[in-house]
Amino acid sequence: MNPPLREPAVLPPIDAVGAVRPRRLRVVLWVALVVLLLAAQTLLVALAFHYHSARTQEEVEANAAAASAELAQLFAKDLQAMLAMPGRDAPAGQWRTRAEQLLVARPELLRFERRDAALAILDAVDTRARPPLFTQLRRDQMQLETELACSATQRRGGPTYSRSYFVPRADGMGMEVMDLCVAERDGDRVVGFVVASYSLPGLLDQLSAQAQAPGHDLSFVEADGARLAHGRTHVGAGVYKASRVIDLPGTTMQLRVDSAATRPSLVPDLDTGLVIGLSLTLFGVVVLLARDVRKRTRVEGALADALAFRKAMEDSVVTGLRARDLQGRTTYVNPVFCAMVGYAADELVDRDPPPYWPPEQLPEYQRRQQRRLASAPTALSRDAFETTFVRKNGERFPAMVFEAPLLDSAAQHTGWMSAVLDLSAQRRVEEVARQQQERLQATARLATAGEMASLLSHELNQPLSAIAAYATGSLNMMDAHARGEAPDPDLWPMLHQAARRIAEQAERAGRVIKSVHDFVRRREHAREAIGGDALIEAILPLVRLQARKSDTRVELDLPTPMARVFCDRAMVEQVLLNLTRNGIQAMQGAPRDGEPVLTLRVRQTHPQWVRISISDRGPGIADEVARQLFTPFFTTRSDGMGLGLSVCRTIVEQHGGALDFANLRDAQGAVLGAEFRFTLPAIASEPRTAREQAAAVAVTP
Repeated sequence: MNPPLREPAVLPPIDAVGAVRPRRLRVVLWVALVVLLLAAQTLLVALAFHYHSARTQEEVEANAAAASAELAQLFAKDLQAMLAMPGRDAPAGQWRTRAEQLLVARPELLRFERRDAALAILDAVDTRARPPLFTQLRRDQMQLETELACSATQRRGGPTYSRSYFVPRADGMGMEVMDLCVAERDGDRVVGFVVASYSLPGLLDQLSAQAQAPGHDLSFVEADGARLAHGRTHVGAGVYKASRVIDLPGTTMQLRVDSAATRPSLVPDLDTGLVIGLSLTLFGVVVLLARDVRKRTRVEGALADALAFRKAMEDSVVTGLRARDLQGRTTYVNPVFCAMVGYAADELVDRDPPPYWPPEQLPEYQRRQQRRLASAPTALSRDAFETTFVRKNGERFPAMVFEAPLLDSAAQHTGWMSAVLDLSAQRRVEEVARQQQERLQATARLATAGEMASLLSHELNQPLSAIAAYATGSLNMMDAHARGEAPDPDLWPMLHQAARRIAEQAERAGRVIKSVHDFVRRREHAREAIGGDALIEAILPLVRLQARKSDTRVELDLPTPMARVFCDRAMVEQVLLNLTRNGIQAMQGAPRDGEPVLTLRVRQTHPQWVRISISDRGPGIADEVARQLFTPFFTTRSDGMGLGLSVCRTIVEQHGGALDFANLRDAQGAVLGAEFRFTLPAIASEPRTAREQAAAVAVTP
């Protein structure tokens, strides 16, 4: 440190230090005032010139728009007059009389022609106000544009204007002429044409007489700027011009308006305008200075309040905040983040790598950070990912990180801001919920198995009775043979047949027991790709156990090839068994006209989803029951627990699908039964193994 700075005597007085900045500010403001005055004078002159030019140009544009609108009205009136001319069925003299009247009333029209369907001239009338149009050249030498317009009229079904063409005159001059062709029709057939020839200068003369715009020159020009026709006045100076495109059926014309006005000179009251402007500017600068002082004071107070508010907000939020620069170093952490990882702020700032990264995953975290730093984010870039951090005491915890780019006041990327959430409590809650769900599913599964066990006595009674009968018969035959009573030469074949029947019935009983045993003992929760027919096959023996008891017929509607799904097989089998059992029980004791039928159907309704439905022919589902059908512990059965449908919906939603139901109705609206359907994620079809093909054959009804 410089030694003189340690001496209090060399330090400037406080008042002098405080006066340095205001003095510089006043100098800057005075310089700005002088610059503003000079700029205001120059700007006043420029604005005066620009204002005059803009007004003149606006006037020219308005006159061009008015002339364009008037020209469109003129064309419309001429077209209406032509359409009102006598038709083919009128005498020829009447048509000529009407044509002569129109030529007198419409000075812009030079000639009317009446042609047949082959465009041959049948009659023609020229205006009397001017020499005949086609004296130097015959009409048949100058009718290419007319023929094209009439052809277009016949093709498009409406009046068509031709392109303009030059017609020479006897005085060595000439004029631009344009034709209008109107078709004469007999029903849908074109029987002739009426052609009217316009004089482009005559059109401009009409506009000049009606537009009432003195000091403006009207002309028709081509697309390249070449002039086709000129009005009576030739006053245009070429400074202020405006053009309008006249779009006619078959052709396009460009109308140009040229003003006689030239570049403006200095306005007469420039001095007065400058004095007033300078005075207003000076007064405005003084007002701005006063407002600037007050505004600066308010802004400084607001900035202090904003900083205090941001500090209080950052200290009170329950989310950890972390800021990093473009090199990946931590530049800011809030108290919540420090409490989350167990480190103080000074232990985290400017540390690379951060101490809360797990040591065994340090290379992976560094690669992830390098990818993030190498990216080119925008103001809307957002990213969220789940990671693992380490507390200071060595405890690892899951965290959700939301990152967004930090942009300065110039919209330059200066780093990254992260919001960090500790997911430890959420994970504990999810684990408790998962365990409760597993216990709930196990309870529902055991309840289902208990109901299945009640069917074993009915189903096993028949094979056990057959076994007992075959065994008793075999013992009687062997006892008779041992006593020597009526020896039978077919004894051993009969005993062999009886033993085989006993083995078959025992195997049948074993299959029944194994079906229930496999259903109850299946505990794995790994998802796998499996065909819909395999799911149906797994639960079909248990379904048919209960179906036989209630005389219910089970029908299968399985597509070929069979759709494959990705699911937890044991959980989906539980859903199928619950829904089929509910369908069978719904048909028991319900009044019905036909046989009770339970239908299991599999359909792939979408490339990503497979729908499995179970429909019955029961009484359907009442509205008051439907509202709380999936509510846990709600049941309409006296011996039910009310968990089946709730567990089924949970299982289906865990697979990303949906479970719903609907009453089946006939054409008259009568209820035929109920259908429960749910969706499972589908996978791309693949060739089946031999085992899957055999299983599909086995479940075919």
